[in-house]
Amino acid sequence: METEQALAPHRGVPRIPDGADAGPPRRVPERIGAFLTVLTERPVSLYAAAVLRIGYGLLYLVFLLREFPHRDEIWGPGSPWTPELARQLFDQTGWASILTLSDSRPYFETCYALALVTSALFLLGWRTRVVSVLFAVVVASFHARAIFMTDGGDNLILLMAIYLTLTACGRRWSLDARRTRRRASAGKGKSNSADSGADDLRHQLAMSRRTLTAVLHNCGMFVIAAQVCFLYGSAGLYKVQGGSWGNGTALHYVLNLDLFRPWPELSLLADEHDVLIAVACYLTVLVQVAFPFVLFGRLKYPVLTVLLGMHLGIAVLMGLPLFSGAMIIADAAFLPDRFYRALGQRLRPVGRWAPVGEAEATARGGAALVPPQPTQPSQ
Repeated sequence: METEQALAPHRGVPRIPDGADAGPPRRVPERIGAFLTVLTERPVSLYAAAVLRIGYGLLYLVFLLREFPHRDEIWGPGSPWTPELARQLFDQTGWASILTLSDSRPYFETCYALALVTSALFLLGWRTRVVSVLFAVVVASFHARAIFMTDGGDNLILLMAIYLTLTACGRRWSLDARRTRRRASAGKGKSNSADSGADDLRHQLAMSRRTLTAVLHNCGMFVIAAQVCFLYGSAGLYKVQGGSWGNGTALHYVLNLDLFRPWPELSLLADEHDVLIAVACYLTVLVQVAFPFVLFGRLKYPVLTVLLGMHLGIAVLMGLPLFSGAMIIADAAFLPDRFYRALGQRLRPVGRWAPVGEAEATARGGAALVPPQPTQPSQ
């Protein structure tokens, strides 16, 4: 996360004259003021939010396309879990789904097509503020309609889809960012008068909107980070309480579950290495428990690497690609923006979506929420 980097320009305390009191009581209010300034004026981790948008939009689009031949048996009128049974469950749980508003097959096919379109538009970042809400509705509706067919990845995608509605996830690597850049470039030569009362009111409304957007975005990214930390921390603590994880045999039993063995030969091959299985057990517990405590240091990079390998192993050995993909995308929220900027510099010859300059976005207070994008040096 970029919170510490965002605070870095404000950490420098003004030089105190000789003889003045330089004690901690003067520094604490300054740090609090710097934090509030960042919270209300500068959206942090904009590239990470864009990666979350692209990742979950692509993941859910692939998921819907993969289940397209089986859509009627899972969510449609032909499902064993009929719409009437789903509505009875909703009366008890309080869930809701647009798929149960009608038992008509044309209605279901229309909803499915709109879900595909919504996921694609969310992935591309087109009218992201509105489409993000529609994407959350789509994910919640499909999740609630077949709630007994989830594998854990659906739950995380649903939570992230809701959290992303609060963020400015369309500010980077999106059609919205490119459209805003073109509008700003086209309006550079136009003169505007800031003397009238209407212009002052428009400017104040733009500043208020900008502050609200920054606060909601920063709070949304904080909730996303807290959710992932809670997920890993609780999973690690639950494993510590289990005897099979303590003696290093838990993965042995996992690899011998027929329900989670898409490649039996591969599972048997991995199960033959007892020492590696025990090491993997202990390492899994260690990185999950330690995850919330290493986020603000360099240790998070090897921890994220280990978690990436763990989720890839779950996807292949246990046949849970949706869950693994959802977790890998969530882990990407903890990579700093400088990493994504460097990645964007390398990929820029392939695509034309140049990133927006964050320093200029913070400095300008005009009506445009996203200013023109300057060319940033490679980092």
